[in-house]
Amino acid sequence: MIKTIDKNDWPLFRMIIPAFPEINIFTRQARKTTALGPIMVATAANKLWRWRVEIIDENNNRKGPRDSNGLPDHAVLQKERPATAVGFYCGLTSTMLRVWELAEFYHQQKVFTIAGAWHAHYCPEETLNHNIDVVVHRDAERVIQQILSNLGKEKFLENIPGISFLENGEFKTDTSEIVQVLGLDPNLSNLPFPDFGLLRYAKIKLYPISRIRGCSGNCEFCSVNEKPHWACAKHLFETVKWLVETRNAKEFFLVDDSLKEDLDGTVESFKMITNEYGNRLDISIQLWLKIAENTEFLQTARRAGVRTACIGVESPIDEDLKAMRKGYTSSKMLEWLKILQRYVKTHIMLIAGYPLEERNVFLSAKEIVKRFRRFIRKAHPDSVHVMLPGPGVGTPLRRRLEKEGRLFPQSIVPWSKYDGRFVCFRPSNMTVRELQEMPFKIMGRFYNRWSSIRIAIRTIIFPLDYIVRGWKNWHRDWVRDVVKFGGYLLMEKWKAKQQTDEFIEKLENH
Repeated sequence: MIKTIDKNDWPLFRMIIPAFPEINIFTRQARKTTALGPIMVATAANKLWRWRVEIIDENNNRKGPRDSNGLPDHAVLQKERPATAVGFYCGLTSTMLRVWELAEFYHQQKVFTIAGAWHAHYCPEETLNHNIDVVVHRDAERVIQQILSNLGKEKFLENIPGISFLENGEFKTDTSEIVQVLGLDPNLSNLPFPDFGLLRYAKIKLYPISRIRGCSGNCEFCSVNEKPHWACAKHLFETVKWLVETRNAKEFFLVDDSLKEDLDGTVESFKMITNEYGNRLDISIQLWLKIAENTEFLQTARRAGVRTACIGVESPIDEDLKAMRKGYTSSKMLEWLKILQRYVKTHIMLIAGYPLEERNVFLSAKEIVKRFRRFIRKAHPDSVHVMLPGPGVGTPLRRRLEKEGRLFPQSIVPWSKYDGRFVCFRPSNMTVRELQEMPFKIMGRFYNRWSSIRIAIRTIIFPLDYIVRGWKNWHRDWVRDVVKFGGYLLMEKWKAKQQTDEFIEKLENH
């Protein structure tokens, strides 16, 4: 008689995407999408024989058990489906306190804990000292298979490249191996398609996809400094086709940081998508502002269904752009944006109050706000996000501010404040309060309550406007006003929850 295999006895690997500490610009979007990196790692783990795999996205948790704080209840999850190993996504520094909280719980449950992505990569010792058993550096798909396949064997971690761990309290890592792990599989075409079916309790409407990893740029505020490597053009097309056929996917976000690393391949991918689907799909991408000079690329992207571009404009101030190492000045920024707006909706991202070296400081807070407002008014984007400078781990900006002695200590500004909404350093040309309030003052002109009146007026005059300007122009302006009013309501929520005065007083008294 053949013995029946009970798959419930197989070990379970649970991948966790930690919750944002507070409401932020990504909160609403996160309820209809997820992070791609954890999906890819879990997909690779799911290829292993006898391993069950699931993903818990705490920001997109519709029906799962919840604790008293409204977060996923991991005690219940562990009781119902005990995990043997748990992986933590550490791509956002602001979520690290939640990672440590969960790592302590799973450590007490004697579960093997794994951490990866940028924060863990740049701060491996700190991460390991918070109940994490191993830190995975860089691309993790192959490494996670090695870890899980050998879990429980004596000293098995010593033979796995690209990781850090503690042995008898001693920190162990091999820098050469960490670098070499990128060379194990520079062609990402060998990776499986992302399996979103591994997500539990989540609803996905916007599917993240990717072809290119890394960036050859050298922006001072960015930690993405790995050597670019990518999949072939056909792999991206086949990923899209597979998601359309298996999940009826219609909306996609190409999360690649730098499409220009292999622009020809991206163009080829878009042409394949056009041949198969025309422009029936809805695709969002991230673009370098200067790509506006390549109208052939923009035409190809639009034909493939690219409707929205997220653009890192950063600042309309030349001194800021020079310090950021953006590689261009502000002289042509408005011209580039006007070109881009002919092809796609534009979501522009700005950094206000960038910390220049003290000898280069020349603008007051009032003047910076004035210049940003004027630029946004002239640019007329579909949406805008203004952040404070974030001296993230692993960035040249953080190293510079540390050297200048301008970073506030963790006791005053913990990792949970590193989400672009809080002051993390001592400014030179303004007060802490002026810097903290700057994004609200800038965005307050764009996202305002008067948008609700414009929505009503545009709705009333629709028949006439349709005849004069056509559906496309009327609808774009109407949607822009809806976004503006929604942004206003979100900003009001932020103000109600931030307890900004108490935070600023801590900084002022430091």
